[in-house]
Amino acid sequence: MAMAHPQVFLFACAIALLASSSMFSAEVTLLSILFMYIILLSFFSPYIYIYVQNHTISRLCGRQVISAVNGSLPGPTLHVREGDTLVVHVFNKLPYDLSIHWHGVFQLLSGWADGPEFATQCAIRPGNSYTYRFNLTGQEGTLWWHAHVSWLRATVHGALIIRPKRGRSYPFPKPYREVPILLGEWWNANVVDVENEGLTSGAAPNNSNAYTINGQPGDLYPCSSNKTYKLIVKQGKTYLLRIINAALNNQLFFKIANHNMKVVAVDAAYTNPYITDVVVVAPGQTTDVLLTANQAPASYYMAANPYVSVAGVPFDNTTTTGIIVYEGAKPSTPKMPILQAFNDTPTAHKFFTNLTGLVTGPFWVPPPRQVDEHMFITIGLGLIACGKTGNNATCGGPNGQRFGASMNNASFQLPTKMSMLEAFFNNVKGIYTTDFPNQPPLIFDYTNPNNSFNPSIIMTTKSTKVKKLKYNATVEIVMQNTALIGVENHPIHLHGFNFHVLAQGFGNYNPTIDKNKFNLFNPQERNTIAVPVGGWAVVRFRANNPGVWLMHCHLDVHLPWGLATAFVVENGRTPSTKLPPPPQDLPKC
Repeated sequence: MAMAHPQVFLFACAIALLASSSMFSAEVTLLSILFMYIILLSFFSPYIYIYVQNHTISRLCGRQVISAVNGSLPGPTLHVREGDTLVVHVFNKLPYDLSIHWHGVFQLLSGWADGPEFATQCAIRPGNSYTYRFNLTGQEGTLWWHAHVSWLRATVHGALIIRPKRGRSYPFPKPYREVPILLGEWWNANVVDVENEGLTSGAAPNNSNAYTINGQPGDLYPCSSNKTYKLIVKQGKTYLLRIINAALNNQLFFKIANHNMKVVAVDAAYTNPYITDVVVVAPGQTTDVLLTANQAPASYYMAANPYVSVAGVPFDNTTTTGIIVYEGAKPSTPKMPILQAFNDTPTAHKFFTNLTGLVTGPFWVPPPRQVDEHMFITIGLGLIACGKTGNNATCGGPNGQRFGASMNNASFQLPTKMSMLEAFFNNVKGIYTTDFPNQPPLIFDYTNPNNSFNPSIIMTTKSTKVKKLKYNATVEIVMQNTALIGVENHPIHLHGFNFHVLAQGFGNYNPTIDKNKFNLFNPQERNTIAVPVGGWAVVRFRANNPGVWLMHCHLDVHLPWGLATAFVVENGRTPSTKLPPPPQDLPKC
């Protein structure tokens, strides 16, 4: 049974241990008790309380009520070590349903803690709570946590930093300081209302009003001169910036004036060092970079602006800034980096494809050579019949229809009666079907813009189709972007696993030619892949974790439209390869 206040318990234990030992005397001081308490605390797993409730803050010349965690934006950074078991008590004080996803955490045999509503749990109802318990073995680096209901993750998110076990070091020189850099989006509106208005009308929802760095829009926006994140650095010191794209619907370029960065990890997987002056991060992705303060003492802007690959649609074309100030520098106007054009696909592709895995790093596992399941999955937008009655009734999407999205022309719809993981564990029929196809139902010129509104291929329908996998099966997926509605880069996130990125390219995937491009020696590992605009990516993973694992686009506008599916991984044959029963406090639908 979980303790209500484990810190108080440990403090009492410290006093008891001192009292029962030869150390105890009238001369025992509070310092002695605190020292013993710290020793005891180091042997116990992190134990966190999260309260999610409405919170009013000032941004962009106005005051806005947001959903916030422990009264802050972003929410608290959670610091753990590899091998820790994290216990997080989440209290929902919102007027909305809530769940928390631990983005990138493997959740080995702890699928009940993964978090997505109706996939692995029912939502935490207003006024209720749920305790997430999971282990962090075999992972180091930067991950994050966020709400996985509606658009709440716009403000309900924070960093999850996994450091090496004590006694083990990073595979690069120890930085002077580590700094989370969370990139986000801001709306001058209630984001739940923004999403619901779009879903009701069938049209695209409104764009954000600003981007943010660590919750602050930066001084290029109105009324924001005092809403700018600042980082004070010492000349000659090296800093580890843990960059997280927590934005809902935009990939972002990130630059620092006059400074290069050295990429050392992505998605909590170490990479060969890669020096660059620009970092590209899709929603859901993390990138760790080493920044050496090697310029003249002054002030320098860090800046993030959107990478938008789809043409002809409105978007938030603004720039968020933070300021790096050298210690002892005279006050000055910060220097601004030269920003990338919003549609600079060559730079984005160069960045993503130049990353390789660090084979000498901890936890490196080479990609499987034998493949059990070959899948070719088309991803992209489409249309769903409006569904209104009346001769002239239309929706707000193209051709008077409703916006949709699909994988292999199956537009994913989450169940509402029970979570898929409960249905899997209890063998309940009728919640999902296991007929998600390995191939698209129709072969066509996928990336040809002339097919954007082809009426014979643009329509899709809702279903809850998943792919069933044998335990420990190896899976290779060709993710093929399409030009339906518009040609776009889609960040696809897989829950529960890392995958190796074997190759990426443009146009239609050609197995005869493109298999020769596979990197089977040191491919990067990720949990979120930005599938190139008008192109494809090939990934492999081993399904060694029983349960139900979503795979979906991390542009949140596309998830409720149906750009998703799930993998149901069967139990193995031994007790250590079977999903344990759900916790007693698992929320009910």
